[in-house]
Amino acid sequence: MDVTKAIRSRRSIRKYTEEPVSGDDIEALLTAAMHAPSAVNEQPWHFVIIQDRKTLEAISRLSPTAPMVKYAPLAIAVCADKNREKFPGLWALDCSAAAENILLEATERRLGAVWTAVYPFEERVKGIKELLNLPANVIPLCIIPVGRPAETPAPVDRFNPSCIHHETW
Repeated sequence: MDVTKAIRSRRSIRKYTEEPVSGDDIEALLTAAMHAPSAVNEQPWHFVIIQDRKTLEAISRLSPTAPMVKYAPLAIAVCADKNREKFPGLWALDCSAAAENILLEATERRLGAVWTAVYPFEERVKGIKELLNLPANVIPLCIIPVGRPAETPAPVDRFNPSCIHHETW
């Protein structure tokens, strides 16, 4: 699949089959994530691979936007190490680029995935930090459940010319 097709066909998938995600697929998702751009190449990201059913169920209770996590065979917590931050605040942008690369690679591999926000919601950040035993300097940005899709949402053309401005607003 070419990049344009992956971008335009990527959909948020919230229903999964019980088929496990292979180690090769997991490595490909993380490789894609680590090829994201980052401010001054600081690469502040860390990834927690979650496959334990009890942990997946706990995540779905901690975040009101993540009920589907308990049904996924796998979730990836995209986190940032604040000790690697050279320019305050840019870690969220860097990790967002890494998360988007995971979503696009999932599309390429015919996996389903969806971004579920943790940051900037303090109660979610605290809960996920405790659940995953994250060090004090590590902040979870999002949780991405991943699995074989059990749904096939139609592609949507999201191009909107009214959002384009030339030279000035």
